[in-house]
Amino acid sequence: MANLPSEPEFEQAFKELASTLENSTLFQQHPEYRTALEVASIPERVIQFRVTWEDDLGQIKVNRGYRVQFNSALGPYKGGLRFHPTVNLSILKFLGFEQIFKNALTGLNMGGGKGGADFDPKGKSDGEIRRFCQAFMRELSKHIGADTDVPAGDIGVSGREIGWMFGAYRHARNKWEGVLTGKGLTWGGSLIRPEATGYGLVYYVEHMLQHAGKGSFAGKRVAISGSGNVAQYAALKCIELGATVVSLSDSKGTLVAEDAAFFTPQHVDDIAALKVKRAALSEFQPGSGFKYIEGARPWVHVGKVDVVLPCATQNEVSKEEAEHIVANGVLAVAEGSNMGCTQEAIDIFEAERAAKGADAIWYAPGKAANCGGVAVSGLEMAQNSQRLSWTSEEVDEKLKGIMKNAFTVALETANKFVPVKEGELPSLVAGSNIAGFVKVAQAMFDQGDWWP
Repeated sequence: MANLPSEPEFEQAFKELASTLENSTLFQQHPEYRTALEVASIPERVIQFRVTWEDDLGQIKVNRGYRVQFNSALGPYKGGLRFHPTVNLSILKFLGFEQIFKNALTGLNMGGGKGGADFDPKGKSDGEIRRFCQAFMRELSKHIGADTDVPAGDIGVSGREIGWMFGAYRHARNKWEGVLTGKGLTWGGSLIRPEATGYGLVYYVEHMLQHAGKGSFAGKRVAISGSGNVAQYAALKCIELGATVVSLSDSKGTLVAEDAAFFTPQHVDDIAALKVKRAALSEFQPGSGFKYIEGARPWVHVGKVDVVLPCATQNEVSKEEAEHIVANGVLAVAEGSNMGCTQEAIDIFEAERAAKGADAIWYAPGKAANCGGVAVSGLEMAQNSQRLSWTSEEVDEKLKGIMKNAFTVALETANKFVPVKEGELPSLVAGSNIAGFVKVAQAMFDQGDWWP
């Protein structure tokens, strides 16, 4: 990549995948897969476009819009749209690259992609956000479709924004089709979709705890970062299963429950209402027993916890924070966010797993642990194709099955390609990376995208 501009987030994601493949026996057994990795690391298509829109004063504004259509070997490109001032090509390539293998782990027919714009919804009126969404979709609509590319929401894009973009697509293309997921329930959306990433994360960790002989969530103390959709529903599911949630956070700081205090479902609902108004977590007043720490993440402030769930954004667990988490005797770390841990943090978790046997901390990467959201997006696509809706119980049962399968596939693949000592827990990061990669690489080979 020496001839390209620096893309640190994408390079990190690529190296994380490539290093686990190199450190397994995969390339020894299948040296031809090195060629597949080289081909798969380059997007099939990168679309960048200008988005011009009008603010409330009638002044013209302009932003950069993107869609990275990374891989379609397993199905239409599938991945979210992010509206945030930090959006750039490196971040979207990293997210799209991760999405390829995450989608493969769901077992559904979805390729990988990602998109968005460097538009900041904060401080904008509803009318300004609506006009931006419509202008953005006027351009994006030329490149997507139910059988081509099916975007969803991400940071800065909720069900409201999906609605505005769906309407703009319908007018621009004169088609009503399942071109976006996360839609309203009366016009093609799926039950359990808002909850799916957070619920699926907790279902995945349940399998980790059970397999490691650590029981269930009942009685466990759980530290969660973030306070958006993923964090909210992960917290609610943890509470439902008998766990104690002791932290939530946002980009400005973290809120920690001290002593005997803990977050209740009402606390989570109140925080969700704050976030709909794009207000900071610091405005939440839960009463005594809680401490707000400005500019901090929760990991070194939560005391003794059993489970750590990063659910905010990329690289939110550093090397130093990982060391603190290990020293605290945490049982499991699982990413609700994409690439939530730095590579240095992952290395610490993996070294502990290899050294401590059954008593080690166990780490699960986002491409496996948070695949529940895109899995239910895939189920929404299936419902749209059949012009029907499933009940929440039906969708939740399918989600549970998908998360169990993602865990089981990672275990079996790790045992096949990554030698372990007696009593050592298998590497879920290696198992997930290899399983997702092999599925995509084989489909690409079958379709003539690469050859030995």
